[in-house]
Amino acid sequence: MIATALPFDPQQTRKPRVCVMGFSLTGMLPGIVPNYSNQIEIRIINKIFGEALEAARELIRAGELDILIAAGANGAFLRGNLPIPVVLIKVSGFDILHALAKAREESDRIAIFSYQTISAELEEVKALLKIDIEQCYYTTPQDAAQRVAELAAAGFRVIVGSSMITRLAEEAGLTGVFLYSPNSVRQAFDDAVEIARVARLEEGRREWLNSILQHLDEGVVAVDLEERVQAINPAMALLLEVSDQWALGRKLSEIAPQLSLARALRSGEAELGQIERVQRRLLVINRLPLVEQGVASGAVLTCQDSNAIQRADRNLRQQAPKSQRAAKYRLEDILGDSPVMRATRELAEHYARTDATVLITGESGTGKELFAQGIHQASGRKREPFVAINCGAFPESLLESELFGYEEGAFTGSRRGGKPGLFEAAHRGTIFLDEIGELPLALQARLLRVLQEREVLRLGSTEATSIDVRVIAATNRRLPEEIAAGRFRQDLYYRLDILELQLPPLRARPTDIAGLSVHFLAAALRRHHAVVRAEELLPQFLPRFEAHTWPGNVRQLENQIERIAVVMAQLPTAALLPQGVLTGLTPEPAGAPVETLAPGTLKASKREAEVAEIRRMLAATEGNQKEAARRLGISRSTLWRKLDRAGG
Repeated sequence: MIATALPFDPQQTRKPRVCVMGFSLTGMLPGIVPNYSNQIEIRIINKIFGEALEAARELIRAGELDILIAAGANGAFLRGNLPIPVVLIKVSGFDILHALAKAREESDRIAIFSYQTISAELEEVKALLKIDIEQCYYTTPQDAAQRVAELAAAGFRVIVGSSMITRLAEEAGLTGVFLYSPNSVRQAFDDAVEIARVARLEEGRREWLNSILQHLDEGVVAVDLEERVQAINPAMALLLEVSDQWALGRKLSEIAPQLSLARALRSGEAELGQIERVQRRLLVINRLPLVEQGVASGAVLTCQDSNAIQRADRNLRQQAPKSQRAAKYRLEDILGDSPVMRATRELAEHYARTDATVLITGESGTGKELFAQGIHQASGRKREPFVAINCGAFPESLLESELFGYEEGAFTGSRRGGKPGLFEAAHRGTIFLDEIGELPLALQARLLRVLQEREVLRLGSTEATSIDVRVIAATNRRLPEEIAAGRFRQDLYYRLDILELQLPPLRARPTDIAGLSVHFLAAALRRHHAVVRAEELLPQFLPRFEAHTWPGNVRQLENQIERIAVVMAQLPTAALLPQGVLTGLTPEPAGAPVETLAPGTLKASKREAEVAEIRRMLAATEGNQKEAARRLGISRSTLWRKLDRAGG
């Protein structure tokens, strides 16, 4: 029978209770017991076998017995029939020699009894001691009694053995010599004290774990190798609509077949994240095998209501924007090796070395936020927050509270305790005001004051809060035109336009299209698990890409490539692009005559941008057409032809 954990008081208000069972032990106990009285409570009962078993069970039922000490067959019998630890008094070589010496005083013919086995070492000792020793073993009290009677009839006068054997010897008129020494008994007491100490530690650990399980919202049940429930917490019992006491000892597959751990016990492999319906509830189930010291000992099942997981996921997503206040991109991460892009990055690096306000201008899709993040990452504020907000994405009333914060009670529905605004959240870091041209006039006045005074006043507050924030603003509008139309404050514009960074449109840097296409296409094909490689697809659309004017700039280019990757991921092998994938792209016909372009058309804008870039490069190379063509990534004849078309 497997011994169960001792029912020690977790408060440790009493000492472990130990009982010594046997007859001959009582003579030596008075000199031993006092040494252990401060550690354990000791009771002595002069009973063996059936009587001892009944006495022990009665004490266990009354909660008055934790550990039992016994010897020989009596100890083995009690150990096999009691649910508590039974410490056996072990015979040492010294015990045997001491008992034999004492027995020899009575007779040269000595019988020595042992339970179930004969000692081979004792056979060797017989020759050394020149003593006539008869070794006897027994398995039951009846065997022992019969063997003692046979020895008495054979003329033996002294018998060595356990308390039961010495009693049988004395009943037969022989001398009984107790086999165990005081040292062996003391060792048994030491073992009992150690078992009690370890059991109390285990009980404390079990109480601690049970306390944790009791308070978990997640259902937990543990089973042994036969799938019988060994532990179950209230959440699981409530889910299964059973009591925890009723479930203990029953097979989990009988209580809830759909939660069976039989497969995990057989395979020894964990099963995580299984979705199953139990008692009309959709649960997320985990099954885990238990291994102790490399040996399988059972399995544990945990389950959680899917609604709780969805609520947690929703809360995490709601909290994410508040915690994601860090820039991800550096200036060197921004793609493009054309001269104009290199110059733009170099200018941004210069701006990053100061704390002056930066105004980034450019068409939609040119990467204004990428440059804002890159400037922050290259600045001395890179370890501080980077807070971004799109000024055109909020209604005026909400945008004001987001930017400047509010005090408790500032308006109906305001959060208890108030809320800091994004300017306060960006303290010591950078705030990026995207689409600044969309900012309502009323808020432009408040923003101007923040930039002038470097302090922010929450809604409903009378005390301003000082801030140390670097401002980067961005817009795709022409702010001077907005000022002329009365939609943007001139004084705010001058506050923002201290350092201006104008981002070139994609049509002004056609040499970057190939590199951008390769980068976006390779990433998109990996993301959609397409079998075709970017190098195989690129020739099919790159000429059309390079001929397009890209009014949506890099964002439009990336979207076109995403569409290509989605389509190609659905094809089993590399193939030609299906018709209709490249929508809105019209290539220039090969060898088409040079037409006169009306000012303001897309093609005219593209030609004007190309010519302007060529002229800037010629100025930079002091008129060296060969060097200018090399830097632009085109041939000298192409450079000359484009200038010739433009008339100069």
